[in-house]
Amino acid sequence: MSELRFVRMGFGADAVEYQEAWDEQRRVHAARFADEVPDTVLLLEHPPVYTAGRRTADNERPLDGTPVVDVDRGGKITWHGPGQLVGYPIQKLPRPVDVVAHVRRLEEALIRTCAEFGLETSRVEGRSGVWVLGDPVEQRPSLGGLSLDFDPRLHDEEFDPRMNGPEYAPSNAGQRREDRKIAAIGIRVAKGVTMHGFALNVNPDNRWFDRIIPCGIRDAGVASLANELGRDVTIDEVLPVVERHLRDVLENADLKPREIERATA
Repeated sequence: MSELRFVRMGFGADAVEYQEAWDEQRRVHAARFADEVPDTVLLLEHPPVYTAGRRTADNERPLDGTPVVDVDRGGKITWHGPGQLVGYPIQKLPRPVDVVAHVRRLEEALIRTCAEFGLETSRVEGRSGVWVLGDPVEQRPSLGGLSLDFDPRLHDEEFDPRMNGPEYAPSNAGQRREDRKIAAIGIRVAKGVTMHGFALNVNPDNRWFDRIIPCGIRDAGVASLANELGRDVTIDEVLPVVERHLRDVLENADLKPREIERATA
């Protein structure tokens, strides 16, 4: 078991600018590498900002030229802003680092958090993050009066929901009863210490996601606790629950180095 420290950096009127939080991550990361501080989770809200991970394609960014902060985490483009709880776990892991195991632990803590509020969520194979699963394709409502057989997303790999009206917008995925992501995860590991982390949609205006291709995914959308539960949910309510589940999952994890298969002669 390892000690875990939580730092609440700022919320609401005290939301933390992205660059300030990124600088603080790097400061804590260096201190954690030097064993000057314990494993630390920074928790905060950001003012509205788009950030792009290393794999973001040009055709996934805002069409109107809205500024995007390019960052050194994995994953693609996403949005951060009011109503979204952001967490940056800065944790030392045994080497060789098992990145997938770290992501799964973050997912588990967030799945437990959503369950405590009465929302069932899941993982989706091949896609990181925490998801609200949609209905089977054949049970979903038609789009724009067209049957699913004519859904352009099924046949056009370059289909762009940013240019095709609200019926295809990521923020409306719940109305379409499609899979929708409620928590995004994107991390970086340097010198065996993690950076970046998760963003849990509590009660944001999800229309901010309609200006991008969230996480580079064109056939799903985004969700929030408030929308899925049909009631107001606040950051203040969710914050202690997230902390409790992160502490339980991360402190009690049996950290092991990634297994490396070695070829035999």
